[in-house]
Amino acid sequence: MTLIRWEPLREMDSLQREMNRLFDSLTPTVDRTSNAVAFVPLAEMHETPDAIHLKLEIPGMESEDLDVQVTAEAVAISGERRSETQASEKGLTRSEFRYGSFRRVIPLPTRIQNDNVQAEYKNGVLNLNLPKAEVEKNRVVKVQIG
Repeated sequence: MTLIRWEPLREMDSLQREMNRLFDSLTPTVDRTSNAVAFVPLAEMHETPDAIHLKLEIPGMESEDLDVQVTAEAVAISGERRSETQASEKGLTRSEFRYGSFRRVIPLPTRIQNDNVQAEYKNGVLNLNLPKAEVEKNRVVKVQIG
């Protein structure tokens, strides 16, 4: 039997590399040039028998800066946050806000009537009411029992 010398610092370094690789695979929207995570609005979806209710958190923007496009199968939201900071001549300006454009496409679980969508943007939250297509409301599927 061969004895191997245990080096705890090498084990810690290996663990750190594995954790970094795990987090890199979980966050594909990392901007490699600035080491900052790109902005992606958080979403919450709720389905009722008649509609799909989609809520997106997009703080710090005006409704005019948002572009919402809806197809029968998906919703695409895009926009741009513009920086409004003024650099002073003698001092240092530091900002932790994220600026730039974003785009998120959310696939829908059922077909909707994309010509009858209602939207409201208030207090940084975009609420979309997406009525289901009549075909989806009345669809009955026969289940085979085996």
